[in-house]
Amino acid sequence: MYPVGKGVVGMKLTVFGATGGIGGHIVRQALDAGHTVTAVVRDRSRLDIADHPALTVVTVSGLTDSEPLEPLLLGSDAALSGVGARSLKDVGVAATATRGILGALEATGVRRFVAVSAMPVGPIPDGEGFLGRRVAYPLVRRFLRKVYDDLAEMEADIRRSGTEWTVMRPPRLTDKPVSGTYRLAIGANVPNGNFVSRADVAHAMLALLDNPASVDQPVGVAL
Repeated sequence: MYPVGKGVVGMKLTVFGATGGIGGHIVRQALDAGHTVTAVVRDRSRLDIADHPALTVVTVSGLTDSEPLEPLLLGSDAALSGVGARSLKDVGVAATATRGILGALEATGVRRFVAVSAMPVGPIPDGEGFLGRRVAYPLVRRFLRKVYDDLAEMEADIRRSGTEWTVMRPPRLTDKPVSGTYRLAIGANVPNGNFVSRADVAHAMLALLDNPASVDQPVGVAL
């Protein structure tokens, strides 16, 4: 369980993939916590968030070119990314988009970066039960290999960057509301963690912004 909290109040945050299932929760929770948010989207109509005095929404054609992203990061304390493939036809977007984001972070000097990956990218944790170790992990990795290869490539690029990074590795995602009662494993996956809500992943990403133990670490999150 991680204590309820959403990072240092009053930060200026840039959120990529803000119309996604996790990205939307990041924006809403960040605003509720008193942060100023620049939400980067490709389609403004998909951002189901009311106007807010601390919210700036910027529409971009894509994330692969870093130069247009640089103005969106100027003055930001941190960037968060919920970018990832929505379906198998989108495989490759995590790595290519994140390269653009990393280039913009380097150019603007924004150091703190928190991004979403997935549990199967990481190693099987100590304490994982028989079904997870022998059945669930191997099957998921086999059938969604291209998705996880994309995320593994993204993680490798992040590790090579000069950012103070954290990569979140959730298991299967649900649409349940934020609970704040999830488990975290810094540097590992959560054993026997099968589910977590998108809202809780967003909560964890915000909460870890000012946690030095999570810098340059993958972090498992699960119920």
